[in-house]
Amino acid sequence: MSRVYNFSAGPAVLPEEVLKEAAAEMLDYRGTGMSVMEMSHRSRAFEEIITTAEQDIRDLMQIPDNYRVLFLQGGASQQFAMIPMNLMKNRVADYIITGQWAKKAAKEAEKYGKVNRIASSEDKTFSYIPDCSDLPVSEDADYVYICENNTIYGTKFKTLPDTKGKTLVADVSSCFLSEPVDVTKYGLIYGGVQKNIGPAGVVIVIIRDDLITEDVLPGTPTMLTYKTHADAKSLYNTPPAYGIYICGKVFKWIKAQGGLSSMKEKNEKKAKVLYDYLDQSSLFKGTVVPKDRSLMNVPFVTGDADLDAKFVKEAGEAGLVNLKGHRTVGGMRASIYNAMSYEGVTALVEFMKKFEEENL
Repeated sequence: MSRVYNFSAGPAVLPEEVLKEAAAEMLDYRGTGMSVMEMSHRSRAFEEIITTAEQDIRDLMQIPDNYRVLFLQGGASQQFAMIPMNLMKNRVADYIITGQWAKKAAKEAEKYGKVNRIASSEDKTFSYIPDCSDLPVSEDADYVYICENNTIYGTKFKTLPDTKGKTLVADVSSCFLSEPVDVTKYGLIYGGVQKNIGPAGVVIVIIRDDLITEDVLPGTPTMLTYKTHADAKSLYNTPPAYGIYICGKVFKWIKAQGGLSSMKEKNEKKAKVLYDYLDQSSLFKGTVVPKDRSLMNVPFVTGDADLDAKFVKEAGEAGLVNLKGHRTVGGMRASIYNAMSYEGVTALVEFMKKFEEENL
């Protein structure tokens, strides 16, 4: 069977070149006579894999020397607790609620301190990003938290909030490495890699040195302390070694594509094809305020649940898979991450045009 166009929100499509390289090295990684899956994380071969991966993401994002890159486990969801445990010195934090994941993060943080929800777009089913130019940032807040790209609802912060000098913490799971980023604007950036970078099981945390301390909340487990992992260079315990190896290959692939500026250009071009069609379609409608649209996740609906289901089924039969929207919003969602080709998006639009003709 030929490969399908996979529009899954995550785990998601990976670059074919990366998969082929990994397949070629599956039984014998560079003359070691074993797979990376079988390799000791203390071996010289793996040390080179993780060191190179870190250097490549540093190059791509131009990460300054006073930030650490940590390859961790537990997914983005574990960071919902790890962040307050490590950063909530005053036991106060401000959260901007633009979707389910920010909501869950705020709820988890409430176990450790006072959470102020200083802006929200829940009033309109998270279909826009609230104005964050003059927020009621709490004087004693330890940090201001955002989910930068909302996978479920298809919104993206185009301008970062004015945190009035407070540390900005951002979940970038679904826009990681999709465009250039000024790391210095954040205290901590993190994301699960299973959308844009690698297989599920790795979360990357980029954290400023001054936020890595032994002064964490009482009872914080050793494994949930950033300092533990920073001091051990992400090798305190056995890391998700094979996942890190694939991430490293994806970093090389992005470099070969021309880096993050080139990636953004390609992503804008792909997204434009789909949004332009949605804007003139008589059947399909995008659900997000145009100025806040994500380049990565594009939700759309017909307005008829039965027709939506028919579309998802027929699209799947045509090799366009995983287009069903998140269970909380229904409809459809096309996740068009870095590894989704321009051809894949045009194939989707051609199918949508055909479906529209047959079902209007």
